[in-house]
Amino acid sequence: MAVRGFSAADHQAVLEFLNTVIRGNEQSVDVFQDDEDVVLWLHKAGFWKDGLTFKAEPGTLTSEARLLRELIRELLVQRKAGEPVDIGRLNDKLANGSYRVELTHDGEGNLIICRRYTGDTAAQVLIPIAVAAADLLASADFRLIRKCEGDHCPRWFCDKTKAHRRRWCDMSSCGNCQKVARFRTRKKDDRSRS
Repeated sequence: MAVRGFSAADHQAVLEFLNTVIRGNEQSVDVFQDDEDVVLWLHKAGFWKDGLTFKAEPGTLTSEARLLRELIRELLVQRKAGEPVDIGRLNDKLANGSYRVELTHDGEGNLIICRRYTGDTAAQVLIPIAVAAADLLASADFRLIRKCEGDHCPRWFCDKTKAHRRRWCDMSSCGNCQKVARFRTRKKDDRSRS
Protein backbone atom coordinates (compact mmCIF):
# COMPACT_ATOMS: atom_id res chain seq x y z
CA MET A 1 0.00 0.00 0.00
CA ALA A 2 1.48 3.34 -1.01
CA VAL A 3 0.95 6.57 0.88
CA ARG A 4 2.30 9.92 -0.24
CA GLY A 5 4.50 12.17 1.91
CA PHE A 6 3.03 14.13 4.80
CA SER A 7 0.89 17.14 4.04
CA ALA A 8 -1.94 19.22 5.44
CA ALA A 9 -4.24 16.70 3.71
CA ASP A 10 -2.78 13.91 5.85
CA HIS A 11 -3.39 15.98 8.97
CA GLN A 12 -6.95 16.61 7.80
CA ALA A 13 -7.37 12.85 7.20
CA VAL A 14 -6.35 12.16 10.80
CA LEU A 15 -8.95 14.66 12.03
CA GLU A 16 -11.55 13.04 9.76
CA PHE A 17 -10.53 9.66 11.20
CA LEU A 18 -11.41 11.05 14.64
CA ASN A 19 -14.67 12.36 13.20
CA THR A 20 -15.91 8.86 12.41
CA VAL A 21 -17.85 9.15 15.65
CA ILE A 22 -20.74 11.45 14.80
CA ARG A 23 -23.64 12.95 16.68
CA GLY A 24 -27.07 11.81 15.55
CA ASN A 25 -30.43 12.02 17.31
CA GLU A 26 -28.82 13.21 20.54
CA GLN A 27 -26.44 10.23 20.74
CA SER A 28 -23.03 9.27 19.37
CA VAL A 29 -22.94 6.99 16.34
CA ASP A 30 -19.81 5.09 15.31
CA VAL A 31 -19.31 5.04 11.54
CA PHE A 32 -17.08 1.96 11.93
CA GLN A 33 -19.69 -0.77 12.38
CA ASP A 34 -17.68 -3.48 10.60
CA ASP A 35 -14.42 -4.08 8.72
CA GLU A 36 -15.99 -3.02 5.42
CA ASP A 37 -16.77 0.42 6.89
CA VAL A 38 -13.11 0.85 7.89
CA VAL A 39 -11.87 -0.31 4.47
CA LEU A 40 -14.29 2.09 2.74
CA TRP A 41 -13.08 4.99 4.90
CA LEU A 42 -9.41 4.10 4.31
CA HIS A 43 -10.06 3.89 0.57
CA LYS A 44 -11.82 7.28 0.44
CA ALA A 45 -9.06 8.89 2.52
CA GLY A 46 -6.35 7.53 0.21
CA PHE A 47 -4.85 5.13 2.74
CA TRP A 48 -6.06 1.95 1.01
CA LYS A 49 -4.87 0.77 -2.38
CA ASP A 50 -6.67 -1.78 -4.52
CA GLY A 51 -5.19 -5.23 -4.24
CA LEU A 52 -4.26 -4.85 -0.57
CA THR A 53 -5.15 -7.92 1.44
CA PHE A 54 -4.68 -8.76 5.07
CA LYS A 55 -5.40 -11.75 7.23
CA ALA A 56 -7.48 -11.25 10.34
CA GLU A 57 -10.57 -12.52 12.05
CA PRO A 58 -13.72 -10.56 11.08
CA GLY A 59 -14.10 -7.51 13.29
CA THR A 60 -10.38 -7.22 14.03
CA LEU A 61 -9.88 -4.25 11.71
CA THR A 62 -12.90 -2.49 13.23
CA SER A 63 -11.60 -3.10 16.75
CA GLU A 64 -8.07 -1.94 15.88
CA ALA A 65 -9.41 1.18 14.12
CA ARG A 66 -11.57 2.12 17.10
CA LEU A 67 -8.65 1.64 19.51
CA LEU A 68 -6.32 3.71 17.34
CA ARG A 69 -8.95 6.42 16.92
CA GLU A 70 -9.47 6.77 20.68
CA LEU A 71 -5.72 6.74 21.33
CA ILE A 72 -5.20 9.54 18.79
CA ARG A 73 -8.12 11.48 20.32
CA GLU A 74 -6.57 11.15 23.79
CA LEU A 75 -3.16 12.33 22.56
CA LEU A 76 -4.72 15.21 20.63
CA VAL A 77 -6.55 16.39 23.76
CA GLN A 78 -3.28 16.22 25.72
CA ARG A 79 -1.38 18.15 23.04
CA LYS A 80 -4.14 20.75 22.66
CA ALA A 81 -4.21 21.29 26.45
CA GLY A 82 -0.44 21.79 26.50
CA GLU A 83 0.03 18.70 28.67
CA PRO A 84 2.85 16.19 28.17
CA VAL A 85 1.79 13.78 25.42
CA ASP A 86 1.92 10.13 26.48
CA ILE A 87 3.63 8.84 23.33
CA GLY A 88 4.37 5.29 24.52
CA ARG A 89 1.23 3.57 23.20
CA LEU A 90 1.41 5.32 19.83
CA ASN A 91 5.08 4.38 19.55
CA ASP A 92 4.11 0.76 20.27
CA LYS A 93 1.65 0.88 17.37
CA LEU A 94 4.24 2.53 15.11
CA ALA A 95 6.76 -0.20 15.98
CA ASN A 96 4.39 -2.80 14.51
CA GLY A 97 4.55 -1.27 11.05
CA SER A 98 7.10 -1.46 8.35
CA TYR A 99 7.48 0.53 5.18
CA ARG A 100 9.97 1.47 2.54
CA VAL A 101 10.40 4.91 1.05
CA GLU A 102 10.67 5.43 -2.67
CA LEU A 103 10.72 8.33 -5.09
CA THR A 104 7.96 8.25 -7.69
CA HIS A 105 5.95 10.49 -10.02
CA ASP A 106 2.48 11.78 -9.26
CA GLY A 107 -0.24 12.00 -11.92
CA GLU A 108 1.20 15.28 -13.21
CA GLY A 109 4.79 14.04 -13.53
CA ASN A 110 6.07 15.72 -10.36
CA LEU A 111 8.45 13.84 -8.10
CA ILE A 112 7.00 12.81 -4.76
CA ILE A 113 8.20 10.74 -1.83
CA CYS A 114 6.01 7.71 -1.34
CA ARG A 115 5.90 5.33 1.61
CA ARG A 116 4.91 1.77 0.80
CA TYR A 117 3.47 -0.06 3.77
CA THR A 118 2.89 -3.74 4.22
CA GLY A 119 -0.66 -4.69 5.03
CA ASP A 120 -0.41 -8.22 6.34
CA THR A 121 -2.40 -7.62 9.54
CA ALA A 122 -5.18 -5.31 10.66
CA ALA A 123 -2.71 -3.34 12.80
CA GLN A 124 -0.37 -2.90 9.81
CA VAL A 125 -3.22 -1.71 7.58
CA LEU A 126 -3.73 1.17 10.04
CA ILE A 127 -0.04 2.13 10.31
CA PRO A 128 -0.33 4.96 7.74
CA ILE A 129 -2.96 6.60 9.98
CA ALA A 130 -0.72 6.17 13.03
CA VAL A 131 2.24 7.68 11.14
CA ALA A 132 0.13 10.62 9.94
CA ALA A 133 -1.14 11.11 13.50
CA ALA A 134 2.43 11.15 14.82
CA ASP A 135 3.29 13.80 12.24
CA LEU A 136 0.19 15.82 13.19
CA LEU A 137 1.10 15.69 16.88
CA ALA A 138 4.70 16.68 16.19
CA SER A 139 4.32 19.36 13.55
CA ALA A 140 0.79 20.80 13.32
CA ASP A 141 0.00 24.32 14.49
CA PHE A 142 -2.22 23.45 17.45
CA ARG A 143 -3.53 26.99 17.67
CA LEU A 144 -5.55 26.01 14.58
CA ILE A 145 -6.56 22.49 15.65
CA ARG A 146 -9.87 22.75 17.48
CA LYS A 147 -12.70 20.71 18.89
CA CYS A 148 -16.16 21.86 17.85
CA GLU A 149 -17.84 24.03 20.50
CA GLY A 150 -21.25 22.56 19.66
CA ASP A 151 -23.07 20.92 22.56
CA HIS A 152 -21.92 17.31 22.76
CA CYS A 153 -20.28 17.44 19.32
CA PRO A 154 -17.18 15.18 19.22
CA ARG A 155 -15.77 16.56 15.94
CA TRP A 156 -12.33 18.13 15.43
CA PHE A 157 -11.20 20.47 12.66
CA CYS A 158 -8.33 22.64 11.49
CA ASP A 159 -9.33 26.30 11.39
CA LYS A 160 -8.25 27.52 7.96
CA THR A 161 -10.27 30.73 8.06
CA LYS A 162 -8.46 34.01 7.54
CA ALA A 163 -9.22 35.36 11.03
CA HIS A 164 -8.78 31.95 12.73
CA ARG A 165 -11.97 32.36 14.75
CA ARG A 166 -13.90 29.31 13.60
CA ARG A 167 -15.75 27.68 16.50
CA TRP A 168 -17.88 24.93 14.97
CA CYS A 169 -17.27 21.91 12.79
CA ASP A 170 -20.11 22.99 10.51
CA MET A 171 -22.00 26.25 10.60
CA SER A 172 -25.17 24.73 9.17
CA SER A 173 -25.49 22.22 11.98
CA CYS A 174 -23.56 22.94 15.17
CA GLY A 175 -23.08 26.68 14.59
CA ASN A 176 -26.70 27.28 13.69
CA CYS A 177 -27.94 25.24 16.66
CA GLN A 178 -25.76 27.27 19.04
CA LYS A 179 -26.96 30.57 17.57
CA VAL A 180 -30.61 29.52 17.82
CA ALA A 181 -30.09 28.40 21.43
CA ARG A 182 -28.47 31.74 22.34
CA PHE A 183 -31.32 33.62 20.61
CA ARG A 184 -33.94 31.65 22.56
CA THR A 185 -32.09 32.26 25.82
CA ARG A 186 -31.95 36.03 25.14
CA LYS A 187 -35.67 36.10 24.26
CA LYS A 188 -36.52 34.18 27.44
CA ASP A 189 -34.35 36.54 29.52
CA ASP A 190 -36.00 39.56 27.88
CA ARG A 191 -39.46 38.19 28.70
CA SER A 192 -38.54 37.48 32.31
CA ARG A 193 -37.26 41.05 32.78
CA SER A 194 -40.44 42.58 31.34
